[in-house]
Amino acid sequence: MNQFHKKRVLILTGDAGFGHRSAAEAVAAALSRRYADECTVEILNPAEDERAPGILRNSGADYDRIVQEMPELYKFGYQLSDALVPVSVMESALTVMLYGVMRDMLHHKRPDIIVCTYPLFQAPLRAIFTIEEKWRVPLVTVITDLVENHRIWFSPNPDLCIVPTEMAAELALSYGLPPERIKVAGIPVDAAIAEEEREKAQIRADLGWRTELPTLLAVGGTRVANLMPTLRALNHSGLALQLALVAGGDDELHRQFQEIDWHTPAHLYNFVENMPTLMHASDFILCKAGGLIVSEALACGLPLVLIDVIPGQETGNAEYVVAHGAGEQVEDALAALEIIHHWLAEDGALLSERAENAQRVGRPQAAFEIAQRVCELIATPSTEHTESAPERSALIELLDRHRVTWREI
Repeated sequence: MNQFHKKRVLILTGDAGFGHRSAAEAVAAALSRRYADECTVEILNPAEDERAPGILRNSGADYDRIVQEMPELYKFGYQLSDALVPVSVMESALTVMLYGVMRDMLHHKRPDIIVCTYPLFQAPLRAIFTIEEKWRVPLVTVITDLVENHRIWFSPNPDLCIVPTEMAAELALSYGLPPERIKVAGIPVDAAIAEEEREKAQIRADLGWRTELPTLLAVGGTRVANLMPTLRALNHSGLALQLALVAGGDDELHRQFQEIDWHTPAHLYNFVENMPTLMHASDFILCKAGGLIVSEALACGLPLVLIDVIPGQETGNAEYVVAHGAGEQVEDALAALEIIHHWLAEDGALLSERAENAQRVGRPQAAFEIAQRVCELIATPSTEHTESAPERSALIELLDRHRVTWREI
């Protein structure tokens, strides 16, 4: 790429869950670190635009509420919508709702390439590229769950679909994506994970932690169930253990941390920006089965005790961890305590085995590999266009038929 003309990389993400934005930030950081002389990077969420319908602008809060209060309803909706006809209906609705917002965004930002870490923007982009070909640029999709991925991720539009595992690649093939557009690279994790060079004991000393005790990192937040009962059980277990507790920005959870009379060394945090450091300082992690936190833990060689699994996409994440011997899924505090006791027995022999397995499947360089793929695609953009004149006409008719104001929805 011409160093005197920096290419503009636009990353589109969503905020229904932390993982999509974390993945976007990881790719942006990798691009900035390795290719700062060649490109500029910006992250946007088109659903936050004031012209987007309320049903999209509020999707993050709605997602939190549903997965916490109605997990079975969420599971039912996920399974019901994960089929060809429902996805087609969803894509038509998204096109109608976001076409104008995203067309104006492309006009204003004029990107040279677009990276999506959230699936709902692919259909509007396809419509824009089909109707107004002057805005067509290379498109990369980065999938953010390890195995169980909704059909809406697998749009035929992207020039490159980056998947985390071979199982996800097989799913992409089964949905008709050509093999040359599918690349296995892992889920992009914080660049700091791959760059940490200090020994574990040194990191603990720098954090003010005990250096000699086995250390459990527990990560909570608004979306994590079963955490407090497990921590209370560990606090009274008598195990030689040190705890590092992160509330994930949940003030109420952080308050609960502070109110406990800790009988084991405990280091309490609310929101942190040095999660890779905390992971590298720890021996294992207690958390939910989100795609990003699981991938970060595996990239650090950190075994997982999974205490909460959202039905649908997170089920595959948990199954992947267990199948590769990198952790366990537990249903309650007693089961978690039993697992941890076994891992620490015999000088942590089983814990060491789990750590080796985690390191074997972790991909700490994923963000840098994806950044390289993005830059290669800018340099040699695809010229293949599969859209037909009837498809263009159908999209124009769809937009004309539903040309309404969505602000009140």
